[in-house]
Amino acid sequence: MSVEPGEKHGIFIDVEVSDAARSDAELSKKLEEACPVDIFAAGDGGVEIVRANLDECVLCELCLDAAPPGAVRVVKLYDGGAALERMSAPT
Repeated sequence: MSVEPGEKHGIFIDVEVSDAARSDAELSKKLEEACPVDIFAAGDGGVEIVRANLDECVLCELCLDAAPPGAVRVVKLYDGGAALERMSAPT
């Protein structure tokens, strides 16, 4: 998933939500509750990213813990695009 042309994104952090997870109302509530800096909002259509808060991310990984594997990806724009993501369930 990419940022739409003209859409503001963070300078240091970007957050991507898979297309399948984006419309999941239950997941949107979990992400909204999990994020300590309010990057996620539960919208009418599912998960919404509050782009104005992206650079507040503290890399706590609570969103990754709340989401199924592959649903959320936190991209460190300052580190060559290195990403935090879960591709399988934590053991």
